[in-house]
Order: sequence, then C-alpha cells, then structure tokens
Amino acid sequence: MIDDMTSDTLIAGIEKSRLEAFAKYEAARYAKSRPKAAKALAEGAGAFLNGVPMHWMADWPMPHLPLVAKAEGATLTDIDGMTLDDFCLGDTGSMFGHSPPPVARAIRKQASRGLTYMLPTETALEAGRLLTDRFGTFRWQIATTATDANRFAIRVARALTGRPKILVFNGSYHGTVDDTFVSLEDGVTVTSPGLLGQVNDLTATAVCCEFNDLAGVEAALAKGDVAAILTEPVMTNSCMVLPEAGFHDGLRQMSLRHGALLIMDETHTISSGLGGYTQVHSLRPDIFVVGKCVAGGMPTAVWGLSPATADRYVEVNAKRPEGRSGMGTTLSANPMQFACLLATLAEVMTPKNYAHMEAGAERLSKGLRKSIDRHRAPWHVVRVGARVEFICAPGPLRNGTEAAAAHQPQVETAIHTGLLNRGSLIAPFHNMMLVSPATKKRQIDRLIARFDSVLTALFEEA
Repeated sequence: MIDDMTSDTLIAGIEKSRLEAFAKYEAARYAKSRPKAAKALAEGAGAFLNGVPMHWMADWPMPHLPLVAKAEGATLTDIDGMTLDDFCLGDTGSMFGHSPPPVARAIRKQASRGLTYMLPTETALEAGRLLTDRFGTFRWQIATTATDANRFAIRVARALTGRPKILVFNGSYHGTVDDTFVSLEDGVTVTSPGLLGQVNDLTATAVCCEFNDLAGVEAALAKGDVAAILTEPVMTNSCMVLPEAGFHDGLRQMSLRHGALLIMDETHTISSGLGGYTQVHSLRPDIFVVGKCVAGGMPTAVWGLSPATADRYVEVNAKRPEGRSGMGTTLSANPMQFACLLATLAEVMTPKNYAHMEAGAERLSKGLRKSIDRHRAPWHVVRVGARVEFICAPGPLRNGTEAAAAHQPQVETAIHTGLLNRGSLIAPFHNMMLVSPATKKRQIDRLIARFDSVLTALFEEA
C-alpha cells in the first residue's frame, strides 16, 4: 500500500508539482526571514568541519541553520528574533522543557561546589534511591551518554554469557554503538552500509531480526551464540513502530529459555510515562538503559542491572585478570550530573508532569489525525505517551523494513520548513513531536492549526 502512494505524479498522496512548488516557496520564505543567521554562519562557521560543531546538525532540512539566542520552557528564540514553539526539545534531551527551574537551581548551587571530583556525594546516594523508586530495582551505574551506557551493558552481557553476539532489530537505534549498525538484506544480517570507517565485519558480533517477528528471534537465539537482546520497547527512530500484543513477553520468555540477557533501551520511550515503558507495562529486563532527558538536559545516562544480573556480574568481575574493564569514563558520575539527576527525579519527573504531558500529547495526536482525515491524506499518527509522530504513509507499521519504506524525505523536508515558517519546530530526523511539562495548550493548538495550513497547501486545489 505504501508503494502505491508514490508514482510519476504523486509522492505520499501529494501531486509532485504541488509539493515542489510548496517546498521552493517555503525555503525562500525561511531564508528571507533569517538574514542575521545567514550572515553569521557565512562569517563564522568555517572553523567547523562541514560548517557545524556536530555533524548531525547538517541534517536539519531548512536552507540554513538558525542560531539560537535563548530557549526557555517550550519556546526557542533565534538571533533574528524569530520565536518558535519547540516540539523537538533537543530530540528528547530537553523533553521536560528547556532548563527546568529545579535543574537550573541545582546547577547554580553545585557550580560553587565544584564540577567533577571522581568521588561520590550525598546527593549521589539520594539520586540512587530515587532511580530505584522511579525505574525499579536495579543496581545502577552512571554514564555520560546512552551510547556509552548501551556499550557497557553489551560488554557486561558478553562477560556473563561468554557469547559474542547481540541481537538487535532492523531499523532500531541505540546511539553510536558500532555493534548495532547491522541491518537486514533479503533476510540476511549485513553491516549497515552507511557506517563510516568500519573495518570489522559486524555480523560476527551481531544478528539482526525484524521487530515483532518472534519466530525470527527464536531462530536466532537457538544458535546459542547470542549474549543479549538489545531493544527499544517501541521503535522510535525510523517512523515509530509499536510492539504487537505479546511481543515483549515473548522476548522475555525466549531470552530466559536460551540463556540470553534482555536489555531495554528506554532513551526515547521515557516519554511513555513515569518510569518509562518498562514500568508502565511491567516489563522485566535484565539491564535497563535510559539517557537524554534523565537529568533535565545535563549530559547523563544511567544503566542498571537487575539484582540477579548484578550478582552474576560481581562474581565474574572478581575473577577477571587485572587491567582495564573497558567500562567507565573520567567525567561520568560527576557531582553536577547528580545534582541535576536528583532535581529531575524529585521535582520534574513527577506524576503531575507526566499527566500534563500525556494529556497534551493526546490533544495533539487527535488534532493531527483530524486534519489528516479532513484532507484525506493517506497518512497516520502514532503516540507513545508524550511522544507523537505523523507518518506520511498508511499504518500501522509492523517492522523496520515497513518503517523505512514509509519514510518520505522530500515531503517531510517541505512540511518541516513550512511549520518552521509558521512558528513550530519539530524533530529534524523524523516527524517527531514532544509535549513537555512547560508546553501550553495554545502551543499545541497552534501546531495543529499550522499543520492543517500546510496540508491545505499540499492537498487542496487553489
């Protein structure tokens, strides 16, 4: 059905000529509205590789980047004086809003006490207690990014099982962990072609299956060389894919039966509710990972071992030869992280805030669906707690292959720029929108109206 939407004259149900004209108009409108940013970038961006301080920034679809002057709550202002309702929120890094007041206060207080010591504090002990209260009974470690946390979790799984491979799902995302950059081609695991500078054959250390395919998972685990299943509860980085009924229970039972660990990466699905998808849906992973917004925007990730897994780790670790374990980084578990982590867990990541986020996201998803239906667009909307995504293809999607086919870069680029010109910012890599505790109903209603305005331009006859 997805293939039927693209032809010589249509893309995602839109006439190609209309889409191209809209994209050209919106790109010119954007460029005209931000002359200060264009001038500053032309004069100062040359010091950076490819003109950006981190190469992902080059993936934004607008003609040139804005330069941010200030972000507060769920609003962002650039140096050209343009104010945006921010639904990207740092691609989940600021899911609880920009500089939540409790976190800002914690930063100011800790800044006068030192930034890093490689020693714990009383705040660290309290944060550990609250991590357990929020996410369940795990034995915790602190990292700086979820990529690091996933990398360390994988190392633990291999150490405990003595097995080389991890099982990941086609189209999933776990940061920049090399082992996860595998995909399926004609049902066979291959090293993903886009991984720059990769010299090792990743199929020796990873196997790829389709999400929601328990039979495929069973077949892979039966070979006896898989140390762990590493999964997101919901596929979030390539057109959201929800788990089918029984999928997660099946993963748990199969992993136990075949002696593999189950690692749950909640870095995006922390949007699901208090404690993430794992707590909301009573999942039972051996290792739990979460990052991005867990400390209110301060670079922080946490990973935890279930008590039984922790006991196994302690035993294996005691017997290893002297030398580096390959886990940990100097600046991780610093006191500033703990100050922000504690403030977020205690005062920001609250039932009240999640209720506000959930209600706002439902309001947004209903409004987007209504607009899609009114314009008879062959698209659909998916929501996971505070996270909403419109997908320019019919749904629901079942796996990574279907998600890749549903991706429509030309359409998404045009919509993104059109929304920017109307005052709303959404995530650049996919059509993702987050509702934060700071997001107002009027911001949500404006986004719905702006989305409808864009669809009117794309689908309705003049």
